[in-house]
Amino acid sequence: MISLILSTATRILLPVLLLFSVFILLRGHQEPGGGFIGGLVGASAFALYTISNGISRARRMFPLNPNVFIITGLLMAMLSGILPLFFGKPAFTGLWTEFELPVIGPLNTPFLFDIGVYSVVIGVATSIIFTLKLKE
Repeated sequence: MISLILSTATRILLPVLLLFSVFILLRGHQEPGGGFIGGLVGASAFALYTISNGISRARRMFPLNPNVFIITGLLMAMLSGILPLFFGKPAFTGLWTEFELPVIGPLNTPFLFDIGVYSVVIGVATSIIFTLKLKE
């Protein structure tokens, strides 16, 4: 049985939680937080949607197959580790560019790693959530 109150609250909370997860990702780049915690908050938004609306509607709401998020995140994290090798530096050395974004600051390889972790955590957590046998 789907609760009308929970379903209505989830429609409001889903975008708020997803926005908050991106905030945690961006904030964690310079302060506590980051890709792992941001990914967990983003996945919890989809978990809440799954509980309130069922797995079939949640799968339609999730933009891609969770495996795409996992593969993309792993590739981004790997790229952040091997990119310094092309500049004659040891692997996993942080690289910063001169180009700055307003909220993030200068683009760098640690931020690329954070985005990769964020993507992997959302992919793995939603994959687990979508394989649970919940009542529709």
